Amino acid sequence: MHVFGFAGFSGSGKTTLIEQLIPRFIARGMRVSLIKHAHHQFDVDTPGKDSYRHREAGATEVLITSDQRWVLMHELRGESEPELDEQIRCLSPCDLVLVEGYKRSDIPKIEVHRRVSGKPLLYPEDPFIVAIATDEKIATALPQFDLNDPDAIAAFIVDSMTSPHETGTAVL
Repeated sequence: MHVFGFAGFSGSGKTTLIEQLIPRFIARGMRVSLIKHAHHQFDVDTPGKDSYRHREAGATEVLITSDQRWVLMHELRGESEPELDEQIRCLSPCDLVLVEGYKRSDIPKIEVHRRVSGKPLLYPEDPFIVAIATDEKIATALPQFDLNDPDAIAAFIVDSMTSPHETGTAVL
């Protein structure tokens, strides 16, 4: 599995960009999975539902399945948050794992940056950022892409999968 990340501050457009990229990879016949790191508490379950009640009762894992999808919820119950590589190993085999967040991970990443955010660029301090998707011209030797050109960004990522040494693509 190839792993490629997206780093940037909140509101930079990471989710929107990834949402545009996924269909482009699928159109190329690729199977794509995604890991999204949240810096806040979240819950995919609904209070009052059976699965929620089972977790509240103390179950460490609850798996819900139907003819449309299945989901496995795992409660950490005081354990440390798993590292990215541990999370990747939980995924079914696929061609490409996209990672949103995990800003400090040692996987190749595209930095998503918007001038209006007023936030500093991450790439000068992160050697794993291999390109920048932005709405402004930045003085850097890294490849730059218009944030509104998902075709070019998808092509860059696919190219990095076939030539991992040039762009630093992680292969697991």
